[in-house]
Amino acid sequence: MKNDLTRWLRGEGENLLRSIGVREGQTLLDFGCGSGNYAIPASKVVGEEGMVFAVDKRSRGIWPSEGLVELRNRAKSAGLSNIVVMKTSGELDLTLEAGSVDFVLLFDVLHSYYFPDSHQRKRLLSELHRVLKPGGILSLYPGDPELAGNSRETEKISEEIQDMDFCLIKRHRYRLLHENKPTLGTVLNFAKC
Repeated sequence: MKNDLTRWLRGEGENLLRSIGVREGQTLLDFGCGSGNYAIPASKVVGEEGMVFAVDKRSRGIWPSEGLVELRNRAKSAGLSNIVVMKTSGELDLTLEAGSVDFVLLFDVLHSYYFPDSHQRKRLLSELHRVLKPGGILSLYPGDPELAGNSRETEKISEEIQDMDFCLIKRHRYRLLHENKPTLGTVLNFAKC
């Protein structure tokens, strides 16, 4: 497992992010960033001219979350200075300006485990729509529902996203990292319509 994570952080993650459309100089929001398995490679892809906002909530009553502490340590060790860690206690209002983000990652976060209420998901999607630039990309990896074979939940979430004025532009299978293990998963890219 450690070798998988090391390979991911040393190039595989960057390759995935480039293949889904992340580019140098972009501003990227990693919502539900955890310990940075996507924020760290994203920081390298967007480069010094770009910015990564890494958002996660506290876990198990710890403030800041263990994941955010690990993310900060990883970023410092790698000499990355373009990651802004944003803590949340679950609120869905982001302190980012409207139209300030090029790309949003929603990887293994927008499902019934974290957002059991569709109203919460719609509120989050509305906020992400607000912060995305016109034509900006929201990239979804369903995560747990897909791994559990729950295609119905994945379809429902995709419909909710499209109902919030996003247009599905790409669906593709990629090798990615899920809970520090490599897996084959579907990534859906939506453009802000």
